[in-house]
Amino acid sequence: MQPYLFPYGGYWRLLTECDTFVLFDCVQFPRRGRVHRCEIAPQTWLTLPLAPAPRAALIRDMTFANNAPALMARQVSRLPWATPRDTALRREVLGLLEAPTGNLVDLLETGLRLVAQALGARATILRSSSLGVSPDLRRQDRVIEIAGRLGATHYLNAPGGRALYDAESFARHGLMLEFLPDYTGDIPSMLRALFERPIDEIAHDIRQSAPGGGMAAEP
Repeated sequence: MQPYLFPYGGYWRLLTECDTFVLFDCVQFPRRGRVHRCEIAPQTWLTLPLAPAPRAALIRDMTFANNAPALMARQVSRLPWATPRDTALRREVLGLLEAPTGNLVDLLETGLRLVAQALGARATILRSSSLGVSPDLRRQDRVIEIAGRLGATHYLNAPGGRALYDAESFARHGLMLEFLPDYTGDIPSMLRALFERPIDEIAHDIRQSAPGGGMAAEP
């Protein structure tokens, strides 16, 4: 999956259900997607300030603007629910958002790891850009190549990917293609949930809407 900025609850089921989670950062950066922004309320977005880049730039190549820390601190200060620093997780999330520097994927991966650990998810997280996959491979072929290099037997994707992939093509490469069911939980914004709800309640939401029951949050 593309690395997202604190995505909605359904995304996290992948991290609780799989053995290896691959951050798909070797593809073109989607300028209107959720890689560098998250919806914190209907039609209200928190957006990471990025440095200008060519339209064809890959996710892995995106960096932060020079004044990104000041811009993000201003955005975060306007979120009334993001002021508590009463738990270690909330302090870490705020610290991450208020001081973005360097490479975009570094911040996204750190955020994913913070929440995954809190949820008790034990998936190994890798970046697709670390695997040296040929840029000539596109879409489904690239996914199959990545899965093959990792010795996978199953490829699990979010429900929105049903129109993108063909089960027979995966089967020819010894892969079973599977999709999560539609998300039925009530976490449209993980970032907001982290400040308004206890982590065990969030983990219960993820666990209840995951086909295998997900991972229990560690005490």
